[in-house]
Amino acid sequence: MSRKYHAKLVNAKKMVSDAHAGKYAIGHFNINNLEWTKALLEAAQESKTPIIIATSEGAIKYMGGLKVIVGMVNGLLEDLNITVPVALHLDHGQSLDMAKKCIEAGYSSVMFDGSHLDYKVNLESVNELMKFANDHEVSVEAEIGSIGGEEDGVIGSGELGDPKQAAEMSKTGISMLAAGIGNIHGKYPEWWESLSFDTLKELQAACNMPMVLHGGSGIPQDQIKKAISLGISKINVNTELQLSFRDATRKYIEEKKDLDDVAKGFDPRKLLAPGAKAIKDTFVELTKLFGCYGKAN
Repeated sequence: MSRKYHAKLVNAKKMVSDAHAGKYAIGHFNINNLEWTKALLEAAQESKTPIIIATSEGAIKYMGGLKVIVGMVNGLLEDLNITVPVALHLDHGQSLDMAKKCIEAGYSSVMFDGSHLDYKVNLESVNELMKFANDHEVSVEAEIGSIGGEEDGVIGSGELGDPKQAAEMSKTGISMLAAGIGNIHGKYPEWWESLSFDTLKELQAACNMPMVLHGGSGIPQDQIKKAISLGISKINVNTELQLSFRDATRKYIEEKKDLDDVAKGFDPRKLLAPGAKAIKDTFVELTKLFGCYGKAN
């Protein structure tokens, strides 16, 4: 075995398997910069909570590339003395090439989103990726159907997952499966009513493995809890963190603290601090809802 990722990073297999068995869900949180990453890792360590931090392909470009992200994450793990389980995950990888590049760069988990492909091509691609991922001890997430809405240029029509495809995908060796169950990326529109729990039940019966809920931001809490009870073991959050960061930063600026030259309120360390705290507060709130809070013990 040739493990490329940093010794402190772990793949997500045990995390999601334990969550599936224990009827809770691991929080997957997308990162966008140093402050985002540091806040999430500190919150996870302080609360003894396992965490999956992730980047979309758009975030990888924004943050400067794979070496920057892997170096930053590994540096923070070491310098902050992070001891809770942390996986670094590729979110919605659109090609095998991208997934393999992330693995080679040091990611400990990847998602290959082949939902835009013909299903047979999607299945063949996952099987090919598994050979590469297994050699590096990296966990893999696959997707069937598609998640509605748009995230960093990835657009899904919102098709419901097919139980037969779920059963086939579960045999490839993947650690977790994403499938459309009426969930949507981004803010939920007013007309949206509910996840399709009947679809989730059928999918879980077919695959009997950890499943992933994308578009977790904004789903009512009772629906989140029900989805977890039916086999959702990983919940992806991005928009909710962005909104909490925005609101805290807006409050700081509206109170004109950034204009306080004496206190140097314009210093980015002070300007971004309220947003970072809001991210930590949101992490605590959501991981308690998901049931993974404190589970690193």
